[in-house]
Order: sequence, then structure tokens, then C-alpha cells
Amino acid sequence: MSVRTLNFGCRLNAYETEAMRTLAAQAGHDATTLIVNTCAVTAEAEAQARQAIRRAARENPGTRILVTGCAAQIAPEAWVALPGVARVIGNADKLRPESWDPAAPAAPVPDIMLAESAPPLPVTEFAGRARALVQVQQGCDHRCTFCVIPYGRGPSRSVPLGVVVDQVRALVARGYREVVLTGVDIASYGPDLPGRPRLGQMVRRLLALVPELPRLRLSSLDPAGMDDDLWRLLAEEPRLMPHLHLSLQHGDDLMLKRMKRRHSRAEALELARRARALRPDIALGADLIAGFPTEAEDHFQRMLEMVAEAGLSFLHVFPFSARPGTPAARMPQLPVPLRRERAARLRQAGADARQAFFAGRLGRVESVLLEQGGRGHTEHFAPVRVAGAAPAPGSLRPMRVLAADDQGLIAEAA
Repeated sequence: MSVRTLNFGCRLNAYETEAMRTLAAQAGHDATTLIVNTCAVTAEAEAQARQAIRRAARENPGTRILVTGCAAQIAPEAWVALPGVARVIGNADKLRPESWDPAAPAAPVPDIMLAESAPPLPVTEFAGRARALVQVQQGCDHRCTFCVIPYGRGPSRSVPLGVVVDQVRALVARGYREVVLTGVDIASYGPDLPGRPRLGQMVRRLLALVPELPRLRLSSLDPAGMDDDLWRLLAEEPRLMPHLHLSLQHGDDLMLKRMKRRHSRAEALELARRARALRPDIALGADLIAGFPTEAEDHFQRMLEMVAEAGLSFLHVFPFSARPGTPAARMPQLPVPLRRERAARLRQAGADARQAFFAGRLGRVESVLLEQGGRGHTEHFAPVRVAGAAPAPGSLRPMRVLAADDQGLIAEAA
């Protein structure tokens, strides 16, 4: 039996979890080992990981629990003290084969801020998944006032193009029809590499060098990092999916300034307008935080209004969670119930926008990447359920949209 894993957090964590499963199995670990990859974005994410560790130790007393990820990197002593935890492995070490030697002694977690490169580790198997993830970047050089992730991930480091190309080729050879480029801040790709390529240049060369790849998708993008090559690709390259997920965080200029974001409300709206002018059918999503410190009702209303003004169809909403050591944790805090109430209102606005987007696809023929259980996703990353016999998972099929509900689209073979 294979090594067991529990993953919390982002797509990059999901990629790394698959890599660690492989490394641990190669080192001799089996199903008696549980790898827990933690997340530090919110207090809730940390609490979920702690609960999962306690449950695993209680229900399977012989389990060897190895903990890693951002939360474990930031406060390793808190995690090694949990029941059943044999070792805490830092983010700088978790993708190194030697870290997974069962005989390796417990060692201090090294300072992630000293990391100088993103270790290349090709992953060619994503159990149960139809799309593959490829890390192109690691770490973050920005210091948003609410965010603790730079202290868990270290400085921005980029994966060389040749490594990315080799991995994408290997994944396509194994039958993957879609690849998602992921990282902590992929819009910051390249300044640490020879020639200082930007993200758009890397994507353009990747698509040229791997013509057999049908679909390429980008994970969350900082609006301030959109470069000219990326805009041209959005307009001209059909293999780059018509779907952008933006790290907006808010829709009010004062809140954006207090968050120390690098874009304004006007710039976010202009980005949405430009994207639609170049690719009229594009779907836009965003990360948004409700209840940031000092957020008044009118600040929140401007964020609600931006959902409609920018045409945001897919929202990922967080109620503000104060992270220890960040500037935002020292600002005047809103009551937790108010944060949750505003997050619920924002999620409802997102649900309404999502339903409007779904309704606009009725009767259309969509290219769907089929997944397990008769489900899939369109080019816009809209979820699809197949009516009738479902094609084989991993295949790309034209599907006609018959109906939509709060779970997504319902479609049949066209």
C-alpha cells in the first residue's frame, strides 16, 4: 500500500504532496506513514490540520506522522509536540530525497529565507486527477500586510524553462490533456533566471516547445504582474485557457493600500475590461478578503460592486484571519461575527454571478476535460456533470450544455 497523505491549502501544496508521496515511497515508507502538508493562510486551515493529526494518532496509534508545509515551517515546535508526530520537515527540505530516509534523525527546520532555488522535482502521476500541476515558481518577495506565506515559503525562486518543458512533455506522454502552472506568485516568474524572462515569455516558449499539449491553465495571478507577452497570448493562443483567477483581495482603494497591494481598484477594473476586449468569452475569478481591519460598510460595498463591475464569475472568499506577526494583526480588528457575515454576503454575490455565467452557457457546445464519476470542467473551469454515459476520464470531448444548477453545468455528448 502507498504512503498516505493529507493536503491542506493551495494547488502548489497539492503538487508538492504528490511529489512527497513518491519520494517517501521510494525511500521505503508505506501505508504506516502519514504525510501532513499544512497551510498557514488562515487560522482555520491550521486548526483543520491539527485536528486531522490528532484524529490520525487516536484512530491509528502505530502511524508515523510526518508534518511539513507552511504552518509547520513557521512554527515547527508547535507541530512536533502533537501526538503521533515523528518529525517536522521544513519547506526547504521537503522535496529533497534525503529528507525522507526513514532513518533520518529529527533535525532543526532550516531558515526558509536562505533558500536560493526552487528544487526541480518532476511529478508524472496525479492519482485520480485528469489535469496535472507543474510548479514554475516558489516563494514571494512581496509583503502584503495580511499575509504570512513569505515566512513559510521564502523568497521568490523560479524553475528554469527547460525543467518545466521536460515535465510538461512527460505529463502529456502519460496522457494528461491539461496542465496547470502553479506557484506562490507565478506572476513574479523569472528575474532570478538568466535573461530575466517574464511569465508571458516562459508560457509562450513552453507552448511552442510542447505543441502536443492541448490545454494550458494558469493558477492565481497578481494583477500587477501581467506582462505584454501574456496579454498577447491571451488574445492569440487558444491553448491558453480563457480563464484568469486574480489575486485581487479587495475592491476599495483604501483597503488595498492598507493591505499593501500593488494595484488599485481602477487598475483591476481596467484589467478585466482589457481581458474581455482581447478574449470576449473569458471567465474571471478572484480571491477576496471580507472584514479586513478598519473595513467600513462603504469599503465593503465597493468590493461587492466590483464583483459585478469586473464581471467576476468565480470567487474564492476568505473572512479575514489575523496571522501572528503580520502588520494587519496589529490593526484595529472587526468583530469575528461581522467578518463572517460580510464573507457570507460576498459569497452570495459570487454565487449569483456564477449562476449568471452558467446560464449564459446554456445550449453551447463546450470542450470538456472528463474526470472521474462522469464529471469534468470546461475551458472556463466551469464544473460539468455528464448526462448519460460518460466518456473515459482524461479525454477531451465536445459537450452540449443542457441545463445548469448551483453545482455547475449539465451536458451531453455533442
